[in-house]
Amino acid sequence: MKKLITLAFVCIALTGCNSTKEPIYYYGDYSTAVYAYLKADDVTAEEQISMLEQIIADAANKSKNVAPGLHAHLGMLYFETGNPSLGTTHFETEKSLFQNQFITSTSF
Repeated sequence: MKKLITLAFVCIALTGCNSTKEPIYYYGDYSTAVYAYLKADDVTAEEQISMLEQIIADAANKSKNVAPGLHAHLGMLYFETGNPSLGTTHFETEKSLFQNQFITSTSF
């Protein structure tokens, strides 16, 4: 009986260690896009914008949430390329998706 209880406990404990969970956010090639931005050698801002827009489209097609920072990065690129309206749109999208990451003056 003691062995049965021990076996049941081990099975329950191992069931809780499931490592095949889906990631919460879809990253796609986001790390590649960030690296390309930081290195700034062969990839233009427009190409980076295209990469990030493709990641957003892929996430939507897979019904996944985009990674935190992706819309902010895209907004920054739009500002750099002279498109402040799209930049603002993506900053606002980032803010609405990840409200807990933004500190407002009313929270002091």
